[in-house]
Amino acid sequence: MEDVLEVYTRPYDERFPQICMDESGRQLIAEKQEGRPMQPGQPERYDYSYAQGPMLNLFLACEPLAGTRIVKVTEQKTSKDWAHFMQEVIDVHYPHAEKIVLVMDNLATHSPAAFYHTFPPAEARRLASKLEIHHTPLHGSWLNMAEIEFAALARQCLARRMATMEELEHQIACWQKQRNAAVTTVNWRFTTTDARIKLKRLYPSLKATTTDSEPVDVANKV
Repeated sequence: MEDVLEVYTRPYDERFPQICMDESGRQLIAEKQEGRPMQPGQPERYDYSYAQGPMLNLFLACEPLAGTRIVKVTEQKTSKDWAHFMQEVIDVHYPHAEKIVLVMDNLATHSPAAFYHTFPPAEARRLASKLEIHHTPLHGSWLNMAEIEFAALARQCLARRMATMEELEHQIACWQKQRNAAVTTVNWRFTTTDARIKLKRLYPSLKATTTDSEPVDVANKV
C-alpha cells in the first residue's frame, strides 16, 4: 500500500508517465422490442424485457496527472489480450517514455510473463523493460485510480443498453475523446500518513520497553 502511495506523490514527468491500469466486464444487452421515441407530451418509452448478449472485457489505462485515459474493448481477458493492450499503450500512446510507472492489481494475467507467452523473447524483453510495476495489495484495489475512471465510465457512458460490440466501442470512444479533451485529472489526497492513522489496525504491533521495563504496544512505523 505504501509503495503505491509513494508513487502518487511523485511530480509529473513526461519521461516517466504514471499509469493506472485495470479491467472490467460489460455485458451486451439487446432490446426485444423497439421502443418509442419521445414526443410532445410523451416521454421516451421502452419495453422492460431484454435479451442478454455476450460478456465483453474492457481494459483501461489512465494517466491521472495528465488527465488522459485509454479504453479498449476485447472479447476475452486472457494474458495475451493484456499483453497486446500494454503493447499498444507503450508503443502507440507513450512511444517516447523512458519508462512507464505502472500501478495495477495482482491478477495473474497482469504480468510481464504475459509478454513472453505472446511475443518472441526479444520483443517480450523490450516491452517488460519499459515498465516499472507497482502492484496494489490484496483487497486493496481501491488504491488504483483506474477504478475512479471506471466509475465515471459506468456513470457517464455505460448506463444504457448496448446490443453490439461496435456500438459499445463507438460510445466508449466518444466518451474517451470528450473526457481527454477536458483534461480531467484526479486529485488524489490519501497519503501514507493518512494510511498509518486510519488503517492502523492493518499494521503489525511491536513490543517496546519503557524506562521502568513495562512493555507497551507501539505502531509499526516501518
